[in-house]
Amino acid sequence: MTDKIRTRSKSELKRDSILKAAVRCFSENGFVHTSMDSIAKLAGVSKQTVYSHFGNKDDLFMASVGKKCEEFKQAAFASSKQTDIKGTLTNFAVEFIRLMLSDEGMSAHRLCVAEAQVNPKVSQLFYQAGPELVIKSLAELLDDINKQVSQCGGVGKAIDDTYRAAIQFLCLVKGEAVMRREYNTTWQPSTKQIKAYIDSSVGLFLRGYGIAS
Repeated sequence: MTDKIRTRSKSELKRDSILKAAVRCFSENGFVHTSMDSIAKLAGVSKQTVYSHFGNKDDLFMASVGKKCEEFKQAAFASSKQTDIKGTLTNFAVEFIRLMLSDEGMSAHRLCVAEAQVNPKVSQLFYQAGPELVIKSLAELLDDINKQVSQCGGVGKAIDDTYRAAIQFLCLVKGEAVMRREYNTTWQPSTKQIKAYIDSSVGLFLRGYGIAS
């Protein structure tokens, strides 16, 4: 039997085009200097079409940040069903760093830091649609790891506060690579060096919580 391939509607295709245009505009021009007109023009649709999908610029900003985070989640959870806990966390960390070091990810981060004092609403919207979503996603993954530990006859300890542990994990794996990208230093660590750091950090995290990988 041939699998049925779902054809995406014109409305869905337009929505995707708008989101892609929004990600680019917000990343390149910032929140204040991005207009619904400029997004509509880049997406090749009318301004009314943009408003029909997203009620205002705040909603579109959150949706554009959420789009990048959803793409990250799909990649980060690609190995979430495997039995190897270390491999699952390593994959999550690799995709997280990939997102943080990307041009769009770094531009959005710098934008929100710059806007934090003069326009804190933008930073709040970004945090809700971006970092907070990533933390909650990782906490859910750690909940699953707790279940795996329990199903393995209690080999290792369970994480008592997965939300706090998620924050600890993300801060740990960011390491030097993200700091150097933020400050745009002349020397940047290689992909091999970043991977070695991630492997070491994941091992440290698991040992710290007494979880057998």
